[in-house]
Formats: sequence, structure tokens, C-alpha cells
Amino acid sequence: MIKFYNFFLLALLASSIQAQDSSLKTGDSLYAYGNYSQAIEAFKTYPQQDAVYEKMAKAYLALGNYDAALKNYDSALNAFPEDALIKYDFAKLLARNKKLNDAEVLLNELVYLDYKNPNYHYELGLVMEQQGDSTAMNRFHTAFQLDKTHQKAIHKIAKQLLVKRKHDQSLSYINTGLDSYANNVELISLKALNYYWMEDYKEAATWFETLLALGESSQFIHEKLSFCYAEQVQYEKAIVQANRAVNFDPKDATNLYILGQLYEKVKAYASAEEWITKSLEIMDRPLNAEYTKLATVLNQQKKYKEAIAALQNAVKENPQDETAQFFLVRTKDEFYADRDSKIKVYEGFIEKFPKSVYFPYANRRLQELKEEKFMKAE
Repeated sequence: MIKFYNFFLLALLASSIQAQDSSLKTGDSLYAYGNYSQAIEAFKTYPQQDAVYEKMAKAYLALGNYDAALKNYDSALNAFPEDALIKYDFAKLLARNKKLNDAEVLLNELVYLDYKNPNYHYELGLVMEQQGDSTAMNRFHTAFQLDKTHQKAIHKIAKQLLVKRKHDQSLSYINTGLDSYANNVELISLKALNYYWMEDYKEAATWFETLLALGESSQFIHEKLSFCYAEQVQYEKAIVQANRAVNFDPKDATNLYILGQLYEKVKAYASAEEWITKSLEIMDRPLNAEYTKLATVLNQQKKYKEAIAALQNAVKENPQDETAQFFLVRTKDEFYADRDSKIKVYEGFIEKFPKSVYFPYANRRLQELKEEKFMKAE
């Protein structure tokens, strides 16, 4: 009888253990297949909750329920205070939820326990950076010293050096990073910007083109690449990129205006007129220079009446803009058939701007007109 009773207890215990193991395996399987809510319910049935707090934290994290994830990570760490992985994941989630002081405490503990782990230094640097700690960069440098292939640490260092315009040093770090990961788009972007700010537009274009080849596309990339092409007098290629930049934001007045300028460079004056006119419709600052540019494009098409209207708008925007005033006089010279009217506009300009850089031309043209009038009178 006693043997039977012991056998019964053992069978009951084995059955209980199997049921527990089953709930744990079910939870793990559900989690692996992305059924996070069901996985959590399965884990909740496991009697030894200490063993599943971390699993539930990860499931809640996957669902985007950060409060529940934090709560379970806290319970997991209380259950296993020496578990470095739980501490590391908990610290990163704390930082992600702006609980920076708590994250810093845990990361400092990890650095103390394993100083040679570069990721501990990197994550600590991120937290210190968000806190405005000027020594955060030291953590990134330490991460790099411990692992010369640490892409994220390299990016942080190279970016700071770029901001400080220490281009050679920045490029040195970038090249080190690209040696181990040639397609790192963040480092390639920094490399393109270094050359851009160094005004090496040919080299900058090469790296912006590399970004495009890797599938990257943004208004910023197309704007900068367009400018690089334009600086190399490759206007057709610049126009292609400028159009792509405009597609990202058709209401960006600056890009519309730049596109118009580029079309003017290739003597596509109708397109230049179209885009400059569009830009003027939405700009919210003094537009005297832009109206003057529009008038130049209109003059190229011999649309003198429209050019005069554009220049009159430029003068309204800034009555002291002598360039706009002079261009207006020149356009009226082309448009007016009456010589006296031409003389009158030149006399008006000279009277208003006697010290203008345009005075010699205006005065010479005025004398020509007066001589023509005198000769005709004879």
C-alpha cells in the first residue's frame, strides 16, 4: 500500500511538472511566432513567475506596452539581481522611455562589472548625451577603443568631428568604419557631407550617388547632389536631382526657385519662368531678387511687358534695390519705341542713384539717346 501511495505521489508530481513545462513551452512557441498576447497569458499560468518575468517583459515590449514591460523587467531584476543581460535590456528600455537617471545607474553598474564590453559604454554615452553631459563623447571613444568596428560609436565620433569642421579626422573614423561595413549608409552620408562642406563637390557627388545606389532617397540627398552637379556645371544632371527634391515637397519655395535658376542655365527659359513664378507665389519674404531673376528670364524670351511688371514688383518689395531699378530702366529701353520715354527713364535713374555702380552705363546710354534724338532732329 505504501509503495502504491509513493508511486501515486510521484506520478502526480510528474504530471504537474509536465503541465508546467507545457505552459512554458507553449508560451515560448507563441512568442516565437509573434502571438505575444497569447504568450503572455501562457506565461502567467506558469507557477514559478520569477522564471518568466523577463519573457513577459519582452512580449510586452514587442506589443509596445512599455509600462508593463518596465514593470516586468523590474520584477525580473529583483528576482535575478546579478543577471547582466536583464540589467542591460532593462537599462536600454528605461533610456528609451526617458527614465535616464535609472538607466544611468544600471549602465554604470554594468560598466563596473565588465569594463571591456563596448556596448555598455556606448549605451551609457547615449544616456549621458540625452542628459546634456559634455563627457558623453568619452564613452563613445571608449567603445571605439574596445571595438574598432563599432559602427554606432564611429558614427557618433565622426558626426561630432564633422560639426566641428574637423574634416580630416572625421573622414579617418568614417573610413575605418567603412572598412568593416562598406554599405553603412549613415557613415556614407557623413562622408558625403564632409566633402560637401570642404567644397569638394566632385567627391561629395560620388558619395551622394552611392547613397542613391544603395536605395536611399530623401529631399536632403537630392538637394545636395543637385547643388554638387551645378557647381561642376553639370546642369542637366542638377535639374534631374532638383526635380526629385521638389517632388518631396512641391511647396518648398526655395527648391522651386533653384529649379527655375537651373533651367535658365540651360536656356530653357519657359521652364525657368514656370518654376520661378511658382516659387514667387508662395514665398513669404522680400522678393526683390527673385522678381529680378524672373524678369531676366522673361527678357530672354523678349517678354518685355511681363518683365517690366516683374521688375515693378521687385521695386515694390525693396525701393532701394538699385539693381532692380536699373534692370527696369534697361527693360523699358528695350520695350519703349519712343526715344523721349527712354531718355526720361534714364534721367530718372541717374537722379535717384547718382553713385550707383550702374551710373557709367546709364549715363553713356543716356548720351547715346540724346545724340540719336539730335541727329534725327537735323
